Amino acid sequence: MSSEFDSQREQMVRDQVEARHISDPHVLQAMRSVPRHEFVRLDMLDHAYSDNALPIGMEQTISQPYIVAYMLEQLALTGTETVLEVGTGSGYQTALLSLLVKEVISIERQQPLAEQAAQVLDRLGYDNIVIHAGDGSQGVRDMAPFDAIIVSAAAPSIPSMLMAQLADGGRMILPVGDRHHQYLEKVTRVGNSWHIEQLISVVFVPLLGKQGFGHHEQKSERG
Repeated sequence: MSSEFDSQREQMVRDQVEARHISDPHVLQAMRSVPRHEFVRLDMLDHAYSDNALPIGMEQTISQPYIVAYMLEQLALTGTETVLEVGTGSGYQTALLSLLVKEVISIERQQPLAEQAAQVLDRLGYDNIVIHAGDGSQGVRDMAPFDAIIVSAAAPSIPSMLMAQLADGGRMILPVGDRHHQYLEKVTRVGNSWHIEQLISVVFVPLLGKQGFGHHEQKSERG
């Protein structure tokens, strides 16, 4: 089974990532290394390396491999950063980040998902990660500033609390828009100013919380 997954993972990187012009060698190597099948539900194993987002429970998803790779490449990581990940989810992107940076601080709103991701990451030996349960739209102020921030859920606008936790020279990438149509936006901080660049069209689950979508919308969200 392991060799079968190895083959599927290599094909995923070649056909879904490299073929779409992701060229950062560190991102490509991380995606070749991290076993995505360890982070999906058992009933989704046959689709672990498919070109799709997959449900992981609690109305959350593990993102499409290409989108994960695209976001990571846009952050231009060098290996020295402390990164905030908003939306731990399954822990797959967290594992990728752990191979690309010095330290990952990850925050997940859903306590059961945070605990499950922590268990999988620990079992697989990723040890430069700290996972918190809480409102990701507010970041983790006590551990700021962050050299990079990656947000894996869509916000109606860029959360000011996350912008404030970005280090000078830091980069943040996140989906911004309504609950069904968004664009990835890249935010770069230079002193007390922020440069914002609109990237590609995407669809993510909504970011819930004080600076995300309101609690009253939770029941109508897509999984």
